[in-house]
Amino acid sequence: MNPFQSLRDYEAYVYTLQQQFSAVQRSTLVLIRRGKRTAILHGEIAFAKGYRISLKERLSFDDGPVVIEDYGYELWRNHEKLAWYDAQPHPNDPALASTFPHHKHIPPDIKHHRILAPNMNFTRPNLPALIQEVEELIRREDETGTPN
Repeated sequence: MNPFQSLRDYEAYVYTLQQQFSAVQRSTLVLIRRGKRTAILHGEIAFAKGYRISLKERLSFDDGPVVIEDYGYELWRNHEKLAWYDAQPHPNDPALASTFPHHKHIPPDIKHHRILAPNMNFTRPNLPALIQEVEELIRREDETGTPN
């Protein structure tokens, strides 16, 4: 279920991420209306140890809740891209069918190595899952002393 019944709800959520998630050190996210029924969210969310999420969402809010029409999320540690999520369809890849079109690109061949992305969705916010993923990366680094 989507908790954001209006763009104003989603905007309030985005602009209070630091209060909701203690791991968020800063956010440059900006939500910009692009007409009567669409908006773009873009910017970065920064965390400890050089981790960050760079993102862009295209949103619509026609009748009812906010819907993510398209997105791109990149996970970084300093200058190293760790992974990215997108919804570019790959209908000829049966391994991705169960979360179609949502998937995650990971090393070693980050452009072509895709895995399922069950936490991504068009009808509920993706940011909590992304933030939790970064929190887990930081936790593992704290435990092992090495990134990733």
